[in-house]
Amino acid sequence: MAVGVVAAEGGQDRRYGGRITAFVVLSCMTAGMGGVIFGYDIGIAGGVSSMEPFLRRFFPDVYRRMRGDTRVSNYCKFDSQLLTAFTSSLYVAGLLTTFLASRVTAGRGRRASMVLGGAAFLAGAAVGGASVNVYMVILGRVLLGVGLGFANQAVPLYLSEMAPARLRGAFSNGFQLSVGVGALAANVINFGTEKIGGGWGWRVSLALAAVPAGLLTLGALFLPETPSSLVQQGRDRRDVARLLQKVRGAGVDVGDELDDIVAAGESAAGAGGGGLRRLLVERRYRPQLVMAVAIPFFQQVTGINAIAFYAPVLLRTIGMGESASLLSAVVTGVVGVASTSASMLAVDRFGRRTLFLAGGAQMLASQVLIGAIMAAELRDSGGVGKAWAGVLILLIAVYVAGFGWSWGPLGWLVPSEIFPLEVRAAGQSVTVAVSFAFTVFVAQAFLSMLCHMKAGIFFFFAVWLAVMTAFVYLLLPETKGVPIEQMAGVWRAHWFWSRVVGPESDPDIDEERARGKL
Repeated sequence: MAVGVVAAEGGQDRRYGGRITAFVVLSCMTAGMGGVIFGYDIGIAGGVSSMEPFLRRFFPDVYRRMRGDTRVSNYCKFDSQLLTAFTSSLYVAGLLTTFLASRVTAGRGRRASMVLGGAAFLAGAAVGGASVNVYMVILGRVLLGVGLGFANQAVPLYLSEMAPARLRGAFSNGFQLSVGVGALAANVINFGTEKIGGGWGWRVSLALAAVPAGLLTLGALFLPETPSSLVQQGRDRRDVARLLQKVRGAGVDVGDELDDIVAAGESAAGAGGGGLRRLLVERRYRPQLVMAVAIPFFQQVTGINAIAFYAPVLLRTIGMGESASLLSAVVTGVVGVASTSASMLAVDRFGRRTLFLAGGAQMLASQVLIGAIMAAELRDSGGVGKAWAGVLILLIAVYVAGFGWSWGPLGWLVPSEIFPLEVRAAGQSVTVAVSFAFTVFVAQAFLSMLCHMKAGIFFFFAVWLAVMTAFVYLLLPETKGVPIEQMAGVWRAHWFWSRVVGPESDPDIDEERARGKL
């Protein structure tokens, strides 16, 4: 049994023409600002949640427990549903927005969703920075969440559709790199603003989300649409050809790629609307639907967002000071960016499965060791020794590195590249919705789980890491190098999914196979 490894019926042997042009690089960098904001919003929440002036003003009960209520366990000092509502409100809003964003992305294009997302980000940054009560703080997070609903819907699709097929993994992993850069920037800014006299540094941290938001909004106004989106909107073939030539480079033969994009668009148009309904009920889309649900679910139960949201809080739990915990979060942010950069270089060479499996094993080992050390060394009062605190920081960095070159970027890359055009926007909306739903769960539940499960929470995440690594080994086919419009052959050649999609004939695939394109 060839577990998960396929040749995509020859799809990997076919190469479209094209090179890395300045045009496509600049376009993808601009779109990547959506990822920067995503990472910034994740990182900034955990940092300001550990700042004493912020807690004293908006969450006084948490502040009192943190300042020395010895009756409260170390594991429970930050257990506050209002505090976690501040973090998770971002993702509740993103979840509720994503299906509207799907309609905009499919009907009006990827660029329109990025413009709307950027505008919502700007509003959220303004409200957050000007907050005078906890309700304004949460409203600012909600507006940022609306922006995420649009940006996370559009940006991964944009990157996948603009990238050359042979380098799609590297370009698409740029989204997670942008997330890492945003999180690192948030950690650096939190470390600096915590030192501002007068206790208003948290305002700067929240308001500076406007910088990448402004870049995304302004840049998206001038971005080109993707060739696939132009076809989906019914634009003339010559317009698509001109854009594709510009994207791939002058003198490059784009005929084969153009033919496949147009054929996919005609198939989508012939299939009519109802992309989400078709995705949910039609058998031939069952493998993609499973991946759209399972991959973002697994990405969240790696435990990464517990680390990303609450790294400073977690480090304060083990007895580190405010500045030291924020500085340690900066170090792990650097590790995350470096590992995601390595993933961009490796993903199209070694493939998606290899990185998933190796990264999963690395995260599993580090989670088990973190849990074991905290169970042995951290009691309900007091802290851990400096040596053990250093080991914990090192293990968190190892964990973040494993995520940064596996489940982090690939959790966005694989769902964005596997769907046929007629259900692509709907599929991405399912991916984003599942991601947001379980992000909300982790964000809202982590501090309470830490309080009740104590060190056992890290073993909880370790079990899920074992499950997801087995899932990838058994059920995820390799998609490296397969043109995005020829992905159907991957599932028909897989040992398990070939039984699910069934032997029934697909006219489009049969025609492509007859022409020797699959």
